[in-house]
Amino acid sequence: MRGFSKVVLAGNLTRDPEMRATTTGSQACNFTIAVNRVYKGSDGNMQEQVSYIDCVAWGKPGETIAQYTRKGSSIIVSGRLDQRSWEDKNSGQRRSRIEVVVEDFSFIGGGSSAGGGGAASSSSKKMDKPAPAGNETDDFVPDDMPEDGEINLDDIPF
Repeated sequence: MRGFSKVVLAGNLTRDPEMRATTTGSQACNFTIAVNRVYKGSDGNMQEQVSYIDCVAWGKPGETIAQYTRKGSSIIVSGRLDQRSWEDKNSGQRRSRIEVVVEDFSFIGGGSSAGGGGAASSSSKKMDKPAPAGNETDDFVPDDMPEDGEINLDDIPF
């Protein structure tokens, strides 16, 4: 039997996304999203559980995520689970991590928050160059934001 791995998550970025280049020159955007789950506990009271999920977006999708999101931005990602293994240089122990390899995403949320307004999506494509570092504050607003705060989705290049 052939295996299948597909995951869809909606959450908020826990920190600004980080662009990096691999030794082979590929570009990747690493970020973590917090996914909240509310449920009724055995005592009958509502409980909340937060899971922190590591994600990586390669190429153009990674560049777009790095450019248009910041800590606190809401996003929906879909992709596959991937497990990486390596040897810790300090301890010599074998380490591993499971992360979501983003294949598609959508920005969600309000107009003046870090992620911008409306919803946009992208599918995986190869990126030519890394995204600019951008504004380092949590109150990120694009330089070309219209005065009235309205964004025409036809003007977004993805």
